[in-house]
Amino acid sequence: MVQYKLSYFPLRGAAEVIRQIFAVAGKEFEDHRIPREQWPAIKPTTVFGQLPILEVDGKPLAQSHAIARYLAREFGLNGKGAWEEAQVNAVADQFKDYMAEIKQFQMVVIGFAEGDKEKLYKEVFAPAFQKHFSFFKKFLDSAKSGYLVGSSLTWVDLLIANHIETLAAKGEKVLDEFPEFVAHQKLVHSNPNIKKWIETRPETPF
Repeated sequence: MVQYKLSYFPLRGAAEVIRQIFAVAGKEFEDHRIPREQWPAIKPTTVFGQLPILEVDGKPLAQSHAIARYLAREFGLNGKGAWEEAQVNAVADQFKDYMAEIKQFQMVVIGFAEGDKEKLYKEVFAPAFQKHFSFFKKFLDSAKSGYLVGSSLTWVDLLIANHIETLAAKGEKVLDEFPEFVAHQKLVHSNPNIKKWIETRPETPF
């Protein structure tokens, strides 16, 4: 049996979607959470000097989206056929662009940088959310299944729903304009395996 070990900080962050892929697939994995004080010593030993890292029978794979794509293909969560897989990857890459746009705002929110949070919300986060989720809405509308691509759950549904869950918990007003994604998050998180994972995962601030 393949042995999986996922290493990340004791946060949801960039590893949460990977953990949820394992949950949906019903696959066991070692959820290795590295305390921040240990990270400086571990960093030079990693592939790219960053986390998460997935070890598959001892072989390391870096970059969260590369890990998610690999596991999604292994577990059948990357769409049906080459075209759907390409669409899934397109949504994932666009989401990565969105996250890059809001990085400055996010860093201030989580306390890793200083800045005017309200100003960044209005000038950076809200416009980026509106722009990118207007793009994503087209996928929801086109699929007509409640999911972003095709007729079944894929890993980008987990990616988007995880983000929406975080925003909803904070009562973010930007969601008022996109009720479809609140409904989408509820659909995705009604999956029994995901529901169980969310109920039993460690409590973390983000």
